[in-house]
Amino acid sequence: MTLLLSIFASDVLPIFLVASVGFLLARFLKADVRTLSRVVFNALAPCLVFNLLVTSKISPDEFGRMALFSVCVILGVGLIARLVTLPFKLDRAMVSALLIVVMFSNGGNYGLSVNSFAFGQEALARATIYFVTSSILMYTVGVFLASSGKSGYRKALTGVFKIPAVYGVIAAAVVMLTKTTLPAPILRPVELLSNASLPMMMMVLGMQLERAGKLEKPLWVGLATVLTLVVSPLLAFGLVNVLDLSGAARQAAMIEASMPTAVVTTILALEYEVMPSFVTNVVFVSTLLSPITVTLLIAFLK
Repeated sequence: MTLLLSIFASDVLPIFLVASVGFLLARFLKADVRTLSRVVFNALAPCLVFNLLVTSKISPDEFGRMALFSVCVILGVGLIARLVTLPFKLDRAMVSALLIVVMFSNGGNYGLSVNSFAFGQEALARATIYFVTSSILMYTVGVFLASSGKSGYRKALTGVFKIPAVYGVIAAAVVMLTKTTLPAPILRPVELLSNASLPMMMMVLGMQLERAGKLEKPLWVGLATVLTLVVSPLLAFGLVNVLDLSGAARQAAMIEASMPTAVVTTILALEYEVMPSFVTNVVFVSTLLSPITVTLLIAFLK
């Protein structure tokens, strides 16, 4: 019990304390979460990804296995969720909403911070691979699911090119493959923006949680939360062994796959009118319960 309390206090509680600042800013000062989210998404996240990749020691083989792990976890838990819904004959909107909340976890705002606090820079660097892969799937598979096929494959695929973090990965790959040494006037601004990204992500998390409303469809919210916080980590545990992920890669992979539902799913739900209240409730409930499961997982991985 002492170990668990220590882990919670040092690795999880700081995230929620910073998130609470964002919550209070949104609640009492009406701070604009959309503007702050755009700053994080378009400026800070790409710099974080670039900086972590160029300063870490990740081999191409390990990069590929981490990306494959991400795809397998996301699609695997989505398949499990779809099989669970089959006997209930849910309407298309409910199925789409359930799939996006289960498949896409908060690997950015929350997961990167947990990896940084609990396991350090090497785990954080590997966690960015999951984060970027998940973002690509979010804006392709996620968009397609949320739109229920109305937008078509072309619109979903073009969404990839709207993810700035993807360009951060491409730029980092060019630097690493060419073994280029970046001059200080370029590297230092990138480092400054990278350092600012995690606290800003935590604040955005709190500002998004402030939007939660009355709990609807509690049984399905509970099921989605169990799939996200329990089933997904169990699936991830099997996959890290199959893909031979160890050390920092194993820690990062398990943590990222065990995060609560991504707050960005609420944007998809609103945009395509797929049960936005239900999606917001899953984000809220899974995030509030996640300190229990995340603390236990960190203790297991340590």
